[in-house]
Amino acid sequence: MSQTDNLKYHLPISKSEIEAAHARIKPYIHRTPVLRSAMIDELAGCEIHFKCENFQKVGAFKSRGAMNAVLTLSESELSKGVCTHSSGNHAQALARAASLLNIPAYIVMPHNAPAVKINAVRQYKGEIFFCEPTQAAREKTLETVMQKTHANFIHPYNNLQVIAGQASAAKELIEDTLALDYILAPVGGGGLLSGTALSNYYFCQNACVIGAEPYLANDAFQSMKEGKIIEALPPLTIADGLLTSLGTFTFPIIQALVSKILNCTEEQIVNAMQLIYERLKIVVEPSAAVGLAVVLANPSQFKDQKVGIILSGGNLNLKAFYSSFEV
Repeated sequence: MSQTDNLKYHLPISKSEIEAAHARIKPYIHRTPVLRSAMIDELAGCEIHFKCENFQKVGAFKSRGAMNAVLTLSESELSKGVCTHSSGNHAQALARAASLLNIPAYIVMPHNAPAVKINAVRQYKGEIFFCEPTQAAREKTLETVMQKTHANFIHPYNNLQVIAGQASAAKELIEDTLALDYILAPVGGGGLLSGTALSNYYFCQNACVIGAEPYLANDAFQSMKEGKIIEALPPLTIADGLLTSLGTFTFPIIQALVSKILNCTEEQIVNAMQLIYERLKIVVEPSAAVGLAVVLANPSQFKDQKVGIILSGGNLNLKAFYSSFEV
């Protein structure tokens, strides 16, 4: 990869740390399958390998990072429990990890979070604290929770143990496919994309890593363009898992190891979801479909290439999705 030839940035996570994280979490996660569709390949003009994290525990890749972060806590830290703020998949993943280790989980969620994700947190016995749907409200509520419980804050993406865990998805994809030309992952806060880029750097290096995001939440694209973190504006995208800004850990890794960020429209996201449903016979949430959406939107970029796409999750509230969005 040309962007790594003169890498000056000191990567904060080593190859051995990713290998250790993967080994640590293996008993608690699925090694998700890689699926193919000849019809999708024909439409896209390339060979696509879909890493199906919609089949992961809690229905999303977030189980990897949350599990690794909790398993690396000391006994003293574990006794205090864990806490976070999250609108969905990380909330479920952390509540599940805490439940497996029989420790409390305190989850701050916006009151408009998807019902399917709220219910999942409750099923894993996580204690929910609702707040207004703003970053400031999340942080203020979490601060109050931390003062009260002294629980360990596990950030949804800006946490090195979380990133190391997320990197295991691309590590598996690389091991199961070999010789990929491109690897695509959706980008919100950047935990999955930075982990994907690290795994490519350590275990492959031959592939070009590309981030995928909606035009209506393209702060990662803007951040790469400006060379600094651009805060996400109040987004209107249906890809509800990609609403956050990049973090201080994730952005430098993405700057160093990701070739570019490609954007897609809302209609392209819906069309990609439909195609995945019809041809792969699986359900993915909007955030997971952006990778395929940008491949289909940029045919010349990927023509005749071998492409890996991480389908990040499948926690879709179908009733809410179809009642609130029309293309």
